[in-house]
Amino acid sequence: MKFDLDELKSVDLDLEYSGSWPPLVKAIVLTLVFLITLFFGYFLVLSSQMSDLDDGSTLHEKLRYDYESKYRLAYNLEAYEQQMIELEVQLAKMLKKLPATHETPGMLDDVTFIATSAGLRISTIKWGNEVEKEFYTELPLYIDVTGSYHQLGQFVSEVAKLPRIVSLHEFVIEKDPNAELVFHIVAKTYRYKGK
Repeated sequence: MKFDLDELKSVDLDLEYSGSWPPLVKAIVLTLVFLITLFFGYFLVLSSQMSDLDDGSTLHEKLRYDYESKYRLAYNLEAYEQQMIELEVQLAKMLKKLPATHETPGMLDDVTFIATSAGLRISTIKWGNEVEKEFYTELPLYIDVTGSYHQLGQFVSEVAKLPRIVSLHEFVIEKDPNAELVFHIVAKTYRYKGK
């Protein structure tokens, strides 16, 4: 097929006689109509659907992740329940180690007995003000004792063996004029607020 530009200039492009247009003109017009249809079809119809498809794909991934995590939890539910029971038992045991209000004089007696058994001389032993925390109350016991280094070590060791929780804080060791050691310490015990 020979392309003649002069022949195209002489063609009458009246739409009523479009069937008599040369094949090249028909092909160009059909291609333009096809491209315009694709362009408007994409922007009017497909672009919103593509956006919906992307949103759906993102939602699908999120839901799949949620499903997998919930499946893992459900699969291990019995193990988690058993672990929760064990933790509750351990918590109950630990709470029993916290003294009740009526047991604090006994704690004072225990600490006094331990100090004298270790051979220490007590110069001060008194309760401080209670300190309220979120779940428990802190009960400080201020202790000043005098003795040798080994006696202090024995005292600390025996306090650690008490059945109730007692922690030792704010250690200060000084030497007195008689060449003995003076031990200033705060022993803290704790009371659960639920008691």
